[in-house]
Amino acid sequence: MRFTPYNIKNQEFNREMRGYDREEVSTFLEALSLEFAQLFEENEKLKSDIEYNKNQIEDYKKLEKTLQSTLMSAQESSSKAVESAKKQNALIIKEAEIKAAQLVDRSKEEVTRLQDAVLELSEEKKLLLAKLKAMVETQVKVLDSSSSIIKSKPAPVKQIKNKDEDIDVDDILEKLL
Repeated sequence: MRFTPYNIKNQEFNREMRGYDREEVSTFLEALSLEFAQLFEENEKLKSDIEYNKNQIEDYKKLEKTLQSTLMSAQESSSKAVESAKKQNALIIKEAEIKAAQLVDRSKEEVTRLQDAVLELSEEKKLLLAKLKAMVETQVKVLDSSSSIIKSKPAPVKQIKNKDEDIDVDDILEKLL
């Protein structure tokens, strides 16, 4: 049988001749019933607290699992982000190296092209100078031959003096350039 404060308080005893003092037994049972009621209430309250605490612990465990899961996800995510950033850095560096090599190659090609152009222009200059020199020399010969023809003809009424000066071909070329 399970004892409750009500059972203790209402417990009836058989009467016997020389039994206990009824009032004393009643007082004792009353005191026992009150104390048992307090213990019973305290026990119920503690059971309730235990249940509440169990629920709280379960909630905290769920929260802990969620936090651990979130932390793991964050760590994985940050690891992936760091790895991705490293790969992207390496890719950017490779790209920059390739572009730099292309620029160097283009610059070398441009230098070679400019050197070839300078050589070509130098050759053209030499050729042009040779042609001009030949033209000037031809003109000098024409002038010399004209001057000798003029000398051999008698001068009309007025005699024109012609100075026989040598024409400096190099000087003429210098002035033309």
